[in-house]
Amino acid sequence: MHHHIDALAHTNQLRSLPPEHKLGFATALFVLGYLAPAFVQLLIALWLFIWVVGYAQIPTKVYLKLLLLPTSFLLLSLPTLLVGISTLTALKSIETDVVWGIAVEPLYLYLSRQGIEQARTVFTRSIALTSCLYFILLTVPTFELIRILQRLGCPALITELMGLMYRFIFILTGTVGELLTAQQSRMGYGTWRIGMRSLSILIARLLQRTLNTYQQLSLGLAARGYNGDLRVWHSRRYKPSLRYATEAIAGYLCLLLLTGWHYWKT
Repeated sequence: MHHHIDALAHTNQLRSLPPEHKLGFATALFVLGYLAPAFVQLLIALWLFIWVVGYAQIPTKVYLKLLLLPTSFLLLSLPTLLVGISTLTALKSIETDVVWGIAVEPLYLYLSRQGIEQARTVFTRSIALTSCLYFILLTVPTFELIRILQRLGCPALITELMGLMYRFIFILTGTVGELLTAQQSRMGYGTWRIGMRSLSILIARLLQRTLNTYQQLSLGLAARGYNGDLRVWHSRRYKPSLRYATEAIAGYLCLLLLTGWHYWKT
């Protein structure tokens, strides 16, 4: 999946746009999505779906699959907000907050009106903000984000660590895939006991290969005269789009007006 996401970030139809424009657009929507009411947050998520799937030509299945991952964790946490617990003796004090309840002496379990409002707020906000992050992830390659951070004055140590960590993600996933394939071809997970033993061997081998890869990378950098500063040559030229810029600004202003109208009305 990591390789697939990286490939999509390099080949999407918005690749020719300046990364600063895409990052600024997503950041502005992220801030607005955090402050906006629920219906505006849903509009942000829908609008970004059009940008990612329609304009960037990211496969709908891939995008929905990515959204399903945080959404599943979110849905698992919602019951803690929706369900309230009280005692039967304190029932009168929570009558206004009870939508539906059941007595399980000496406790009283109920669906909270305030919890429903909180769950709705958390759900819509999470979907909107996650959509902003996925827009960056799927349309802006990581090395371009690092280059933008460098231009903004981010310390070189942080940007270099980001680049190395991103590289090691692919190394780890590739190594795990190779080890799993080798173990499965030898019936390494036929039973629970054998599976646990194979898993422990996989973790040990993964650590060993990671350390070896790190040593080889360090030697390679030293052989090339590494002096504490990684410089990457970049020659790609970007083409700003008046159409996309106009649509982004106009759409953002509409969402901002809707947000202002909502708070003015309330």
